[in-house]
Amino acid sequence: MNAFRILVADDHPVFRFGLCSLLGSHEGWEVCGEAADGRDAVEKCAQLKPDLLILDICMPKLNGVDAARQILKANPGQRILVLTDVNSDQVVRDCLEVGVRGWVFKSEGTDDLTAAVGALQRHKSIFSPRVSVLVMDGYLQRHRTGPAAAKTPRLSPREREVVQLLGEGKTTKDVAVMLNVTVKTAETHRSNIMLKLKLHSIAELVLYAVRNEIVHVQLPAVLHLPSPEWPSGRYPSSP
Repeated sequence: MNAFRILVADDHPVFRFGLCSLLGSHEGWEVCGEAADGRDAVEKCAQLKPDLLILDICMPKLNGVDAARQILKANPGQRILVLTDVNSDQVVRDCLEVGVRGWVFKSEGTDDLTAAVGALQRHKSIFSPRVSVLVMDGYLQRHRTGPAAAKTPRLSPREREVVQLLGEGKTTKDVAVMLNVTVKTAETHRSNIMLKLKLHSIAELVLYAVRNEIVHVQLPAVLHLPSPEWPSGRYPSSP
C-alpha cells in the first residue's frame, strides 16, 4: 500500500521540524517535502505532487491564501489543510472561495491535527469549530456596519502579490524579478494599486496590507520596564 504523501509549508523551522516528526511517526503517512515560504510551496506542490499540502497562512513572499489560489488553479484536486494561528473571517472566506477544504488552528491539540489529516486522506472536508464562529461573527459585524464595507475595492491576485512584496520591504525592481515581469510592469501595478486603494505612500500601503491580512507582522516580545518608583531598574532588596 502506497504511503499518504504530505508536503509541509511553514516558515518557522522549529515548528516545521516538530510537525514533520509528528506526521512521519504516523503509520502510512510520509512527509515528502518541506517549504519555507509561499512561493516555495507553489513550486514544490507542482514538483512533488503530494496527496496533501499542510499550509500556514503567515508565509513570506506569498501568503497562504494566494499560494492556495495558485496551487488550486493549477490542480483543482489538490487537497490542502490550513494549519495556522490567524483568526480572520475574511481569510477563512478567501480560503473557502479558492477551494481549501480543511482548517485547523495551531493552538489545537495534536489529536485534532491528525484527525484532520485523516479526514482529508479520506477526501472529507474538515474545519475547526472555531471557523464557523469566526465566519458568523464576521457576517454579523458586516451586517451591523451596513453596505459601506462592501465598497472597498478588491485587488486581483497579481495585485495582492505585489502588495505583499512591497509590504515586506521589496523594491519595485525586486518585485519585477520575483514575478518575472519588467520593472515598468511592476511600476504600473504599483501605481494602479495606489490609485485603486486611494493611497499616497508606501507606509499607507503597508498598513493596508497588514489590516487586510496580506502581510503578517510578528509582534516583538513585551519588554518589562522598571517601575517608575525605582529609576534605572533598581528594586528594593527583600527584607
